[in-house]
Parts: sequence; C-alpha cells; structure tokens
Amino acid sequence: MSTDNTAHAYRNNRVGPVLRASSITAGVIEAAHEDNPDKEINVDDKLAYVRIYADGELILRRATLEETLGRPFRMSELEVNLSSFAGRIETTDDYVRFYYEKTL
Repeated sequence: MSTDNTAHAYRNNRVGPVLRASSITAGVIEAAHEDNPDKEINVDDKLAYVRIYADGELILRRATLEETLGRPFRMSELEVNLSSFAGRIETTDDYVRFYYEKTL
C-alpha cells in the first residue's frame, strides 16, 4: 500500500460478509438489498466466494432470508458459510449486523 493510500485507509468503512459460494448465496444477496434499502449494496463475485458489502452498516434479518430462500432458515447456517467478514459483527437469532466503529 502506498503512503498516500495508507493515509486515507481510515476512509474505508465497508462492512459485510464474505461467503463461500453455496446454495444460500443468492438469497443472502437479495436479503441484503431488501434489509438495507437506503444503502448501496456491492457484490464482488470471485466464483469460489462472494463479498457483499456496504458503507458503515449492513443488516441481514432471518425473516428476510426465509423469504428470499423460500424455506425456514437458522442464522447458524449463515455462520457455516461465512468464510470471513469486514467490520464488526453482532449476531442474534433474528439478525446479523455488520458495522463499522471508529476507535482511536
């Protein structure tokens, strides 16, 4: 990373999951769009894995995932397919929240 890029690295507030390519990936992408209507959702498909991200915060709700996948869904299924993530993470039985928190 160049000196100029390092000086501006704090401006990268992208958060979200990195998923193994699997049967739930398309549903997670659709749910990300539905659960975060005020955000620009970006999808970087690398074939073996998919990076889904937004600036600052990205929420995935179980109810929305059940809707997009057309079946009951347990949040632990997301965790099994989660190879990595950007930002911090908050998990419950009903949603997963990826968020950016600036600390000094």
